[in-house]
Amino acid sequence: MNHTVQSTDPWQDQQDAPAAAPMTRAEVQSLLLRKPQVSVWRVVVLQFVVGLVVALASWFFAAGQLSVVYSAMYGAAIIALPSALFALSIQLWLSKLKPGVAVYGFALGEMLKIGLTIVLLFFAPRIVQPLSWAAMLIAIVVTLQVYWVALILRGKKASCAT
Repeated sequence: MNHTVQSTDPWQDQQDAPAAAPMTRAEVQSLLLRKPQVSVWRVVVLQFVVGLVVALASWFFAAGQLSVVYSAMYGAAIIALPSALFALSIQLWLSKLKPGVAVYGFALGEMLKIGLTIVLLFFAPRIVQPLSWAAMLIAIVVTLQVYWVALILRGKKASCAT
């Protein structure tokens, strides 16, 4: 009575699954045209623009209180400045490395970006006085959403030209 039990583990590879056929050069080019990459500089510029819009909105809602405007601008800078430094490091340093090494450099750059964000957040009460925590945190959250907007907008410029 030797019964074979099939695994119900969803993470186990299926033995009977056919191997995917490699893509041809034309298929890859077609895929890249349909789903173009998002420029890191486009994201950084969009973050700075969104930061300015949030600062202007905070000026309007806070009846012109400059401390609220400065807090919102600093909140946007907490996100945009580390992103700009990361984009610069990708352009200058990581693009010249071999892909295997660049992966580690990318991870290190991302950790440094997060670290700089934390440092800027830590020094916020000392740099912006009086600090409006609400304005700063709203600016941080809205500026962080630029990543999603950039993904949604990718390829829109190319599709409008055709």
